[in-house]
Amino acid sequence: MKAIVYYSYGGPEVLRLEEMAKPSPDPQEVLVRVRAAALNPYDWHFMRGTPYPLRAMLGIGNPKNRRIGADFAGEVEAVGSRVTQFKPGDAVFGGGQGAFAEYICTSETKLARKRENVPFEEAAGVNIAGLTALQALRDKARVRTGQSVLVNGAAGGVGTFGVQIAKAYGAEVTGVCSGRNGEMVRALGAQHVIDYTRDDFAAEAARYDVILDCVGNRSLADMRSVLKPAGVYVGAGGTTDNWMIGPLAHTFKRVLLSRLGKKKLLAILAKPRQKDLIELGEMMAAGRMKTVLDRQYKLSETAEAMRYLELGHARGKVLVVPD
Repeated sequence: MKAIVYYSYGGPEVLRLEEMAKPSPDPQEVLVRVRAAALNPYDWHFMRGTPYPLRAMLGIGNPKNRRIGADFAGEVEAVGSRVTQFKPGDAVFGGGQGAFAEYICTSETKLARKRENVPFEEAAGVNIAGLTALQALRDKARVRTGQSVLVNGAAGGVGTFGVQIAKAYGAEVTGVCSGRNGEMVRALGAQHVIDYTRDDFAAEAARYDVILDCVGNRSLADMRSVLKPAGVYVGAGGTTDNWMIGPLAHTFKRVLLSRLGKKKLLAILAKPRQKDLIELGEMMAAGRMKTVLDRQYKLSETAEAMRYLELGHARGKVLVVPD
């Protein structure tokens, strides 16, 4: 099979397309033929090996696991002897290590069945971004009907899911994005759109019950100032170069500011939960949520796809598909 590998940390130029043996599933694993895989800032950090403390897990000098990619959708090719949830031929989506390839082995608990009316390309983009948005809004912020929700970075991977999930939970949604993305964000369910190139949401009079911050480009003081007295802010990411450490870098500040009244300033790093994947899959099948697809590249063009992701202007998700 063909797979993207990397032998050293660095830019997209370290990514190579190589031929290797098709993997065999362990007893509790599923072998999936990948039909589409989605890129995330998560993959960028693995490729770059940054922040440097991450290398204690990935490998100090060079990556120990040379496969890359975490989100995918495809068809079950084979199952391990202890797998009970899936069988060959099932259409699935979820997460694993090494998704930028023709085949991947992953635990059955990291997968969910894909409904027939959901394209593989849309299902492939759900795992990290969808789980982040769902767990941030449902678990951290506890969004409910009638609340006002501001999504900062509404046109990105997490943001596009966040707008739709907040809308599905009955909230009144305001999306912050560039003017070129305003129509798309409205189509996803946002009742209000703020063009950050023209207007400053922190300078306006509106106050929000919940802020889902997918960008991390404003101070916590600014964010706190537009929360209602008992509002909740959830930091779900940042720019490409600080996506992984952004939510954690300000945790101490959030704790201090959260003590100044009833406002809560929280961070989220998504957890792989099968039941949440199932919920997201049901939302997609019911037409309440979709994956916004920006660009699609061939597997052999993964380095080019990563270069595009690094620009930080993707609308929704960027995909790679087998050549």
